[in-house]
Amino acid sequence: MAILSDYEEDQQHQQSSSSSSSSSSKKDIILAEKEPEATAKKPEDEEEEKQQKENKLVPNKDNGLDMENYSWGQSLQEVTVNVPVPQGTKSSLLLCDIKTNSLKVGLKGQPPIIDGELYNPVKVDDCIWSLEDKKMINILICKRDQSEWWKSLLKGDPEIDTQKAEPEPSKLSDLDSETRSAVEKMMFDQRQKQMGLPTSDEIQKQELMKQFMAQNPNMKFPPGAQFM
Repeated sequence: MAILSDYEEDQQHQQSSSSSSSSSSKKDIILAEKEPEATAKKPEDEEEEKQQKENKLVPNKDNGLDMENYSWGQSLQEVTVNVPVPQGTKSSLLLCDIKTNSLKVGLKGQPPIIDGELYNPVKVDDCIWSLEDKKMINILICKRDQSEWWKSLLKGDPEIDTQKAEPEPSKLSDLDSETRSAVEKMMFDQRQKQMGLPTSDEIQKQELMKQFMAQNPNMKFPPGAQFM
């Protein structure tokens, strides 16, 4: 009986050791399976890019933005800024300093209402300002690059979603042929991107690839091959 008892104890010990070893192995497997989950998360760059896109604001009816102390709008050629001032203000009391890369507007002797670096360079000689009804400063700024929407008036200010900007169709005819072509191309590319379709440049590359493949039928091309 003593021998049988010892045998039973040995069996129980082996089962216990086997169970412990099996349990440990299962934990290792579970941990190993969980590790890939940590690497499956989106990269920080993608999250940051997504956040920036979500922070874009819908432009106002003038393709600009209504700020706390002023509002601005734009066409592809010009930027307009409207700055309210106290009723009865005289133009001699105003400060409006327009430079190639900066804008400063306000009442003399007081903190400026607008003061900062412009989103893009401007043609200073073509910029003008006026005081309307002694209560509103109107500023007309001529863009140097007349084929691009501004995302903000000043660098660092809240930005608009330029894909939602809408040029006035009636004014396209007033543009020279080169500028008009650039504007139409930009509008087409914006619509294509919104619908998840290829841009004009991408379409051109696809057409070139088709022509090259047709001219070289014996060459083998990888799937999705395209001109760079």
